Amino acid sequence: MTEELDMIYDEFKSSNDKTLGHLETELQKVRAGKASPSMLMGVMVDYYGSPTPIQQVANVGTVDARTITVQPWEKTMLNEIAKGIMNANLGFNPQNNGEMLIISVPPLTEERRRDLVKKAKAEGEHAKVGIRNHRKDAMDMIKSLKNDGLSEDMAKDAEDRIQTITNTFINKVDGLVEAKEKDIMTI
Repeated sequence: MTEELDMIYDEFKSSNDKTLGHLETELQKVRAGKASPSMLMGVMVDYYGSPTPIQQVANVGTVDARTITVQPWEKTMLNEIAKGIMNANLGFNPQNNGEMLIISVPPLTEERRRDLVKKAKAEGEHAKVGIRNHRKDAMDMIKSLKNDGLSEDMAKDAEDRIQTITNTFINKVDGLVEAKEKDIMTI
């Protein structure tokens, strides 16, 4: 029975690690004032009829803290890339100079900063919901083991351990969101 419990713990931790990884990716997309190529991570470009991530059709870089450059590998893609950036609804207006797209990242207003903090907190809540769903699945597996002959004490200990792991991951989520909030609010 302990092998099954160890398997449940490992699967639970693995699922929660994936949830944390997803949260980190989503928080990177929330901009914090200075230009970064990761701001365009979710942008999809219509590449000859199929939606393609911007990183696969262009080189995305930064010139300074306020400017992102997008150098397409094919000059004919400039307008499609600009359209993809506009459709991504990031609040950017790319300038086309014939060679590349230049995106000036405007400084964040106080109101926009608050909106971004709300977005970061919402992503944190989504991660917490995911962790709680993983906890429910793990608890259900423990209950089914209990029905298969797992002792009352072992089941209780397993449930306590699952809750301890859950609390650890929830604290990690809170830490990530708090760090992002501090990053956003720092001028």
